Amino acid sequence: MPSTPRTSDGDGGGAAMMGRPTRMHHYAFVTTDLEKTRSFYEEIIGLPLVATWAEVDHLPNRDRAYCHAFFELADGSALAFFQFEDPDQEIPVVPPASPFAHIALSCDPQTQREVQNRLRKAGYGAEDVTVRDHGYCVSLYVYDPNGVRIELTADCQEMPEILIRQKATAHETLRRWLAGDHTSNNDLRGESGAG
Repeated sequence: MPSTPRTSDGDGGGAAMMGRPTRMHHYAFVTTDLEKTRSFYEEIIGLPLVATWAEVDHLPNRDRAYCHAFFELADGSALAFFQFEDPDQEIPVVPPASPFAHIALSCDPQTQREVQNRLRKAGYGAEDVTVRDHGYCVSLYVYDPNGVRIELTADCQEMPEILIRQKATAHETLRRWLAGDHTSNNDLRGESGAG
């Protein structure tokens, strides 16, 4: 196993010494209904459809006709969805059953409230939308039409200071946790517990 390069402060991370990706370009999923997906992301979440590629590729062992649609975030990154012409040619992708596997999108509190209102108007009930205060952010969770869990995250105003503290202790906390000390270090969270 290759050794991990060390930074000058000995944190073992190495990221400060090397180039790194600038942002996520896109994260892609498979859908069986691009119109339902488009309606959810464009009309409810507020991500405009900015590119649609109709293509044919030789993907494992045969030609597959598909449509690849991109929904853009404010930083230019995107969520993308494939729909195949022939469902029998689809390469199945089943969303993970765990609620811990999700896509988190950053937004301000007003946008989060507006999305919550649009979800309500679109027929999403209280059982479909979860809001949790994590102390450092408030998160709204909802499943898209494909079973992908989406989180809209509004950071608290103190987040820049919190991130400075977290960056300074990230490696130490990880080593402590992996060594068996599972004591919470989130002193910002209220009484509500995990989520």
